Amino acid sequence: MPIGEEERTRIVPQNTPPCSNASSVEIRYPGPDGQSSYGRYAHAFIIGRGEDCAIRLVDPGVSRHHVEIFPQDGSWWARDLQSSNGTLVNGRPIDRLPLAGTVTLALGHRGPQIRVTAPPPPAPAPEATPRSLEDVSRHYLDAASETPAGEHTILIRRAFKDAKRRQSRIYLALISIAVLLLTAVSGVALFQYLQLQKMTGLANDIFYAMKELELHVANLESDLERDREDTRNTKRRAEIAESKRKLARMRQDLVRMREDYDAYARELQASRLIPPDSEERLILRLARVFGETEVAVPSGFIAKVKEYIKKWQSSNRLENAIRRLRENNYAPTIRAALASQELPPQFIYLALQETNFRPRAVGPMSSRILRLYGPAKGMWQFIPPTAKKYGLRIGPLQHTRRYDPADERHDFRKASYAAARYLKAIYRTDAQASGLLVMASYNWGEGNIIKRLRKMPENPRERNFWELLRRHKIPKETYDYVFYIFSAAVICENPRLFGFEFDNPLATP
Repeated sequence: MPIGEEERTRIVPQNTPPCSNASSVEIRYPGPDGQSSYGRYAHAFIIGRGEDCAIRLVDPGVSRHHVEIFPQDGSWWARDLQSSNGTLVNGRPIDRLPLAGTVTLALGHRGPQIRVTAPPPPAPAPEATPRSLEDVSRHYLDAASETPAGEHTILIRRAFKDAKRRQSRIYLALISIAVLLLTAVSGVALFQYLQLQKMTGLANDIFYAMKELELHVANLESDLERDREDTRNTKRRAEIAESKRKLARMRQDLVRMREDYDAYARELQASRLIPPDSEERLILRLARVFGETEVAVPSGFIAKVKEYIKKWQSSNRLENAIRRLRENNYAPTIRAALASQELPPQFIYLALQETNFRPRAVGPMSSRILRLYGPAKGMWQFIPPTAKKYGLRIGPLQHTRRYDPADERHDFRKASYAAARYLKAIYRTDAQASGLLVMASYNWGEGNIIKRLRKMPENPRERNFWELLRRHKIPKETYDYVFYIFSAAVICENPRLFGFEFDNPLATP
């Protein structure tokens, strides 16, 4: 419940000691004369409209006590004080956010903007790489662990602690089920079952903690892209360079977490006796490639993918499209375009579903928008507004259903790099790094998907493709679109397993 004005008057800065490692922060904010003002603080302080605020901003959109900046655990943080219009970063409201480098806080959607420059947190002592599964779970998920931990490991531990608190009722229910099973199965069978459930739960916890960190990395990448031109002085260039180094360290953390998660997943699949080259194993692996946890894929999804595999097997469409891909040597260029945005190479099959890899393809004029702007064109089927947004030149035949050699949408190389940038942009929306949601957004429009995602809980565990299908009805065209792409990717990992006479088109020559 939002706090009232009388309660806000009682909010004062927390009695937090100076942060020894992150000594002080620099603040730039709009002064009363319209000029930029500057301050440096070594203790917690509050920004707001109230007279008792360290930085007072007389603006109708600013609450009496709007946001607090404070040091904690060697870093600086921003905390929204339940303000009326919220505190936003990159257009998204925050409750509590770690500050690293330079971050711009907006006090309301149209309110004043505060630029906070915080020193980098202290470099953590080198962490021993966990070896066993028990070490992994202790390292990342034990909030009481006394082993050295970096900033991101601490965040993961806190996220896991919060998740355990939110799911306490579910765990109590599982305990009750386990008690009932004790009367029905032998001791050995029960032990194996509980071990499998425990391992599955731990793998899921690591996976979704990893997804949260991936989103944090994506936001920092977005900040760097926005500030990359701001190199007018040596100090700013140094800050940007430090942010890049921090981002590199976070990516290394992600690599380690992925390795640890993969160890869990391999052991779980081995315990379930899933053959390495089976259809089910390939489906689970591709789910992971596209950003979903393979240890919790719904059985209904696996059955549906197998249905679409049979659809591919019933026609020669896939073989003809792969032949065109090989004969024109399109694959290396498309792979390079996807790799430039750190996207899985399997997104190449999106162009398969769009046009069967035909650069001269022209779409229908089937909607009011297409009749207004002209049809989609090229291998990736860009409509004119999206093509222009991602740097493609539109030709003079924009409003006709004719191939136009002057239209760069038909240039498969330029269009492939534009498509990769577009897919990456969708990843950074509320799709939350889910490749399946990205596919759905590419087909139906990210606005349609995001509108429905924002009605769902704001965390990757409950905001994924499975939950979208469970909670919302999507068009059949989009439903087919996602399953055709995914099933084609599964087939092409091992085509001969499914009766096709070609090799994996993504295999390195």
